[in-house]
Amino acid sequence: MQPLRRLPLALRAKVSMELNRLLESGVIERADDSPWISNLVVAKKKGGGIRPCIDLRAVNKAVQTQVVFCHGTENGLSIAESPEFQYNLTKNRYTGCDIVMGNLEITVVGHTRDLSFLQSIKEVTGYVLFAINGISRLPLDHLRLIRGNTLYKNQYALTVMANFHSEGQHGLQELGLTHLTEILQGGVKIFHNKYLSYAPQINWRDIVKDPAADIMIKDNGPEKPCDRACGDLPCWGPGNDACQILTKTVCAPQCIGRCYGVNSSDCCHIECAGGCTGPLNTDCFACRNFRNLVSCVAQCPHALTDKQAFKMALNPDAKYEYRSTCVPQCPTNFVVDGSSCVNTCPSDKMEVEKSGVKICKPCEGFCPKVCHGTGSPDRETVNAHNIDSFINCTKIEGSLQFLVHGINGDTYSKVPPLDPEKLKIFNTVREITGFLSIHSWPKSMSDLSVFSNLRTIHGRTLFRSYSLLVVRIDSLTSLGLRSLRNINAGNVYIKGNPNLCYYDTINWMHIFDSSSHQKHTDEENRPSEECATDGHMCDPLCSSDGCWGPGSNQCVSCMNYSRGGTCVPECMFSVGERREFATPSGECTPCHPECKVQEGKATCTGPGCGEEEQQQQEEGTLHSEPWWAPSRRGSGKEEEG
Repeated sequence: MQPLRRLPLALRAKVSMELNRLLESGVIERADDSPWISNLVVAKKKGGGIRPCIDLRAVNKAVQTQVVFCHGTENGLSIAESPEFQYNLTKNRYTGCDIVMGNLEITVVGHTRDLSFLQSIKEVTGYVLFAINGISRLPLDHLRLIRGNTLYKNQYALTVMANFHSEGQHGLQELGLTHLTEILQGGVKIFHNKYLSYAPQINWRDIVKDPAADIMIKDNGPEKPCDRACGDLPCWGPGNDACQILTKTVCAPQCIGRCYGVNSSDCCHIECAGGCTGPLNTDCFACRNFRNLVSCVAQCPHALTDKQAFKMALNPDAKYEYRSTCVPQCPTNFVVDGSSCVNTCPSDKMEVEKSGVKICKPCEGFCPKVCHGTGSPDRETVNAHNIDSFINCTKIEGSLQFLVHGINGDTYSKVPPLDPEKLKIFNTVREITGFLSIHSWPKSMSDLSVFSNLRTIHGRTLFRSYSLLVVRIDSLTSLGLRSLRNINAGNVYIKGNPNLCYYDTINWMHIFDSSSHQKHTDEENRPSEECATDGHMCDPLCSSDGCWGPGSNQCVSCMNYSRGGTCVPECMFSVGERREFATPSGECTPCHPECKVQEGKATCTGPGCGEEEQQQQEEGTLHSEPWWAPSRRGSGKEEEG
């Protein structure tokens, strides 16, 4: 907002005539509605005419120039290539860069090199390391802020050391950090710079935010006087433009952060970093958190809460946090995670596309990870050498084979026996696009429960005509595939497992694709009579679809209801502190936390708690049982989940 600058009465007629002339000639055009309004400034010409001008200082201040980000390094003092190669790589990396995302490391640069390409850098999010160089001046004249999100040796945000040649007179004489006014985290270490004369004079406590941070300045060159223009101020070098800018130690006690003067009214806004030119969050040298257009803010604008209506209202000005800037949309190849732009989703989320925008969505259970299966010449079977490649896999693209030389090892190929505990890696697998073939299995394992979360075998590639094979495994007593709900193609072959029970209880038609002509073969396994005599029978809570093993959590489907994969006699419709309702598939699901517990009757019929449900509760019209009869359970395909 600019204060109105009134035109003198004597000029108003001339200005009006000149504006009409410019309008008619097409030099300017009328704008009846615009958020941008600037004052008119009138200049007199030598011939007596006038020249209308516009004061654009406020507009220029509001224009957001494009900020160029570049990625830093984490090499420390190590050098992988020749000095020539490293210099060219550094120059290409930082030319035109405004903000270094990470660490700025300049090492082993000879005294003849030109580092002027560093002058555009205004901010470093990690640390600055300048070591073993021969140049006389570090040209970081525009660097305002070192955030110190990562620290050199876990302690220092700025490290300058050993910058001189052991032979000759070349070495660092000036730091050149003339605009550095704040280090948010970490300390300063400047030592063993033979010709550096001005570093000890700098008031580092004015720059370093943390009063407990270590500041070590020693073994540098002899001190030299500052220019007379600096007065009592320290300096970065000999010129009158090298005086240090103090923004903290000179502030009045009323200032919480930094200041632009010594008076109590000269405090910077709390969101400013490194100082300011005025009291507003638009006057900051740099932003402590985020920059939104020209303002420094604690967080970027996002969805607002309408406290009167108790609901979330969409904010048309919402933006995302992209590094230290607020942006209306995330750049290409970045993913939206909440209100932030990220390179990759967190480990508990997966990347999905919604309305053309890539977002991070919380995973339901295990986060998807696609892995290639076995079957190639160098990957014929799961073995000790390749099993770690299946860590956290949820989908196997291809098939899985377990053969004797994979389980027991192969001395010819120098593959050791497979540790049975390693097979638990397959607990995350939910889907196999090809087939699952078990021709060998550890003797210590009595079931296939490492695949307890496997839900679907697609059978897109088959072993002969089979998508599931379990053959001649003496140790198996049950299959333990408790989550298997779909075999979309291919047949099932279970043969020669002398101790295997429960196999004959399974209603395979419940699992097969109804449109496919699939069949199952089970031969030469333990006789059903022997299994029954020894008590190896399905739990009474299982339906007629059978079971994968002993216990109510091994049922193919439930006689009545299920809760988290385990069959139960009934849901907590009218008992217990946390009441439940039953989904059409018979899954016991908790009522909404806002639902009031009803005594002697159902608390809810669905996941919400709307006015209609509350009214039914008050009138007592809700029933303690769902509309469908439990006797329907056990027939047809069960819903997933």
